[in-house]
Amino acid sequence: MVRQLAYRAEGWGVGELVVADGQVVWHELPRVSDTETVDGHDPVVALLQAYFAGEDVRLTDVPVDLEYDSPFFTRCAEALRAVPRGEVVTYGELAALAGAPGAARAAGTFCARNRLGLFVPCHRVVAAGGLGSYGSLGLAYKRHLLELEGAL
Repeated sequence: MVRQLAYRAEGWGVGELVVADGQVVWHELPRVSDTETVDGHDPVVALLQAYFAGEDVRLTDVPVDLEYDSPFFTRCAEALRAVPRGEVVTYGELAALAGAPGAARAAGTFCARNRLGLFVPCHRVVAAGGLGSYGSLGLAYKRHLLELEGAL
């Protein structure tokens, strides 16, 4: 069974996730939107709302689909889920954790294609000389997530 859920995170906007066979397979981080909240009673939605409210929730306990395009991307996802809240790694460190030291650019490509925002927390990956980028959501959004987690 596949369910698409929209949720409102106070102060952040509306996010969406897709759950298939008990696993999160896709998550879009909240952004400002006119869309109404539709599924506020799902346990995963409740965890996400608690996260965005600043609570220290364990999103790593939520089952997610970690099958990616390549074994390296899958290893990046697994390694990144192990990075604790409040900590960051560089793209080079993520590559090394995924078994490919020196593949920082490939780790960056993985983060750019990540479809499981927060569950595979690419906002915790920073550039060697600063925060790096954060796609269409922008650097301010990444900074806000890291501040929420106490990493900045």
